[in-house]
Amino acid sequence: MTTRAELTEKIVAHKTFNDIKWADVATAVGQSKEWVTAALMGQISLSKDQIEKAGNALGLNFSDEETALLMTVPYRGSLPSAVPTDPLIYRLYEVISVYGTTMKTLIEEEFGDGIMSAIDFTMDISREENPAGDRVKIVLDGKFLPYKMY
Repeated sequence: MTTRAELTEKIVAHKTFNDIKWADVATAVGQSKEWVTAALMGQISLSKDQIEKAGNALGLNFSDEETALLMTVPYRGSLPSAVPTDPLIYRLYEVISVYGTTMKTLIEEEFGDGIMSAIDFTMDISREENPAGDRVKIVLDGKFLPYKMY
């Protein structure tokens, strides 16, 4: 029996070996590169049609067992430890550690007491060329959900 983690490793290894870009898989699936990558990394479930399109783009024929795993609503949260050890993920963690209270304060000042949805949500990751060194641009766009009084 294959685990979801093993299937993710298979997908990533095949994609890497064959020099396939997530953006190309996303185009074939018809969703954003961020969403498709999250799904194929095990954080979002896909439909049979999306799995077939992703498999075609990757050059993979998913078995019935693998298709079922990709269709299953996942247990979300993919970090192997409470504090990330991967340098890139750690830097994002550091951004939240340093600026999280600032983000929270400014969001509450603008919107009131509530949260930003990670369900009604989009993300865009892009590259901005810069003579001093290219920049990573990450845009998180989530619906504001106020806490209700009852």
